[in-house]
Amino acid sequence: MRTSAVTLSSQHLPRNSRLPAEITERGVASALPTRLRPADLLRLTDEGAEDVLAGRYDHLLPEGGLWPTEERWATRLLADDEVDIWLISWVPDRSTELHDHAGSLGALTVLSGALSEFRWNGKELRGRTLSAGDQAAFPLGWVHDVVRAPGPIAGPADPTLSVHAYSPPLSAMSYYEVTGHGTLRRSRTVLTDQPEGPVK
Repeated sequence: MRTSAVTLSSQHLPRNSRLPAEITERGVASALPTRLRPADLLRLTDEGAEDVLAGRYDHLLPEGGLWPTEERWATRLLADDEVDIWLISWVPDRSTELHDHAGSLGALTVLSGALSEFRWNGKELRGRTLSAGDQAAFPLGWVHDVVRAPGPIAGPADPTLSVHAYSPPLSAMSYYEVTGHGTLRRSRTVLTDQPEGPVK
């Protein structure tokens, strides 16, 4: 019978022995919810961004080429059993709220405009700005809020766009609030296949 690397323990090894690197790596990989890694998702969002810019998804864009200005908008570019990839259009003052992606890894590439991300680092929220061409990956347990970065008001012809990938495909999100004691508290969990919270 073949022994799984996950079930191996020190009692199976001679004293002062260590598991070979390839076994421990397989054990860690099998514990993840997907075979794709953050680097794979970054590559997929980059390729998706290139395809959007090349016009390969024009048939999925808003009618008449006018981007919504009141609410975030999204369309799924690709979906299979392993990953789903989305194009999101962002508008001012519509944050996603602090959330995680439950059992999914995530990544994004900013196509145009800029996004502000506020991530919980275990003690506080830390902010950063992601501009056109920037990328970010989200491992399991990543809690963040994303909003269009302050700047000139985007019009229907001047959208803030990003491409996001989730693996396995998004199925749930948990939302959080920072307590008065400087801790994070989960406020709710929702079943959803929509990216970065409810979008139109």
